[in-house]
Amino acid sequence: MKILVCISHVPDTTSKINFTDSDTKFDTNGVQFVINPYDEFCLTRAMWFKEKQGATVTIVNVGGAETEPTLRKALAIGADDAIRVNVNPTDGLQVAKELAAVVKNGGYDLVLAGKESADYNGQMVPGMLASLTDFNFINGCVGIEVDGTAVTATREIDGGNETLSTSLPLVIGGQKGVVEEKDLRIPNMRGIMMARKKPLQVIEPVGGEASTSVQSFEKPAPKGAVKLVDADNVDELISLLHNEAKVI
Repeated sequence: MKILVCISHVPDTTSKINFTDSDTKFDTNGVQFVINPYDEFCLTRAMWFKEKQGATVTIVNVGGAETEPTLRKALAIGADDAIRVNVNPTDGLQVAKELAAVVKNGGYDLVLAGKESADYNGQMVPGMLASLTDFNFINGCVGIEVDGTAVTATREIDGGNETLSTSLPLVIGGQKGVVEEKDLRIPNMRGIMMARKKPLQVIEPVGGEASTSVQSFEKPAPKGAVKLVDADNVDELISLLHNEAKVI
């Protein structure tokens, strides 16, 4: 089984977010980038398939050279090789088009991608990728087993989980539950050393064009002052919720 894991290069969630150029560009100064957490769950699950079922695991990113340290970290976790599509995308459709070309050229059976990236939270790339490749698709996946070409997967729905059967080829939009957080892997020194020698292929984009463009970014308004109410003063609490917060 050939597995492709899509890796997004995203800011660490503790980063301070600022914008430049009249609020039209993200300011990367001082920002630490990491593997998108949803993709990291998928990568760990792919490693399970590699070790238990002999799968091969390739990782792919659509982005500039600055994303390569993130790809090397994924290689240190255990992926076999990496592909970087050499373009800085501006929307999800452009990413999906470039990934679709990689999938079609590579003959992959299973594509694992986080259900969304932690920076834009668009939740669009896995579904569009499945459509462009004509692969089966399960989003919000919290469990997956593969037996030959038969797949049993569980996805999260409102109020519970739903178990589905399908077949390869397949695109999965994964999240926590595909593996548990305690099972995520931290690269060890041997993995880091081996990752330096693993293939990282840089390919040129096929020319997938973006369909949207950013007009401006805007941060949420600062939180207001906090009012403390004595635990015994229920009347004041109700008055504040009714007259100021207007939630009751």
